[in-house]
Amino acid sequence: MNQIKLSKKISLTANPTPHHTILWTALITPLLDDGQIDFPSLKQLAISQSDAGNGIVLLGSTGEGLALTSQEQVKIVEFVCQLSLSAPLMVAVGGYQLTEQINWITACNKLPISAYLLGSPIYAKPGVIGQTQWFSALLDAANFPCMLYNVPSRSGVSIAIETLQTVQNHQHCWALKEASGDLNQVLAYRQYCPDIALYSGEDAMMPYLAQAGVKGLVSVCSNVWPAATHQYVELSLAGETQGLFPLWQNAVDELFKVASPIPVKVLMHQNKMINTPFLRAPLTHLELNDCNSLLASDKLINQWLETQAK
Repeated sequence: MNQIKLSKKISLTANPTPHHTILWTALITPLLDDGQIDFPSLKQLAISQSDAGNGIVLLGSTGEGLALTSQEQVKIVEFVCQLSLSAPLMVAVGGYQLTEQINWITACNKLPISAYLLGSPIYAKPGVIGQTQWFSALLDAANFPCMLYNVPSRSGVSIAIETLQTVQNHQHCWALKEASGDLNQVLAYRQYCPDIALYSGEDAMMPYLAQAGVKGLVSVCSNVWPAATHQYVELSLAGETQGLFPLWQNAVDELFKVASPIPVKVLMHQNKMINTPFLRAPLTHLELNDCNSLLASDKLINQWLETQAK
């Protein structure tokens, strides 16, 4: 991959610190009927997240980052940067070719973002040494704080504790998004890597993981429920979890009934938040042929938010 070129020069003036953000929305990428990026919808989605007090993650798996061309990735990040939002922006870095990832980071270093999300290399399943070399190289290339991403269901292997112990004192190593679904894994990271802030990468586990010391959530749910999910995270962190578990577990189950982000895009389309439910191949909204239970969960979450405001 050749060096990535930005389409325009954007002032590197405002990049809010990511350290105190309790909720990051792994933002979807809205598409038009012809499959191109729907930038007007993207603008409205980003503004709504900022208004809710949420940070924004661009080009993660929920944003179908790996299904976009490098030119599309650049356009999305530049576009959101030019909105001059108060929300911190985190840009995902993912793939399996190290030089490509370093080139991507080098390009984004010139933009007013706040952080990077560094995924484990997909498919290769590296051991401790390979993981350490991978993350060290990405951290060295970055000019902003970095959140590492442990998601063995996608990468095939968990980030080794030994790797985190090695990189946790790097000046750009800030946090870990933990999405293994294993509470024992979270507790081990917290015990052996105390200098890394932990964030839940699974919406349904937030009340549990808050008790284990996580600092916040990187969320899919907040795409469709930005204010409600923010309230959910605040209550979880405050230990006020009565009634949260069944309500949000059911909602999350509906949003992950088929591969994400299919259900969340379908629901956002139903709610007229985006113009189409379309996704990039190999994903398709046609996998979800009945959204009645999804709509029922949406109604319950909105009713719950109304009760919180009283």
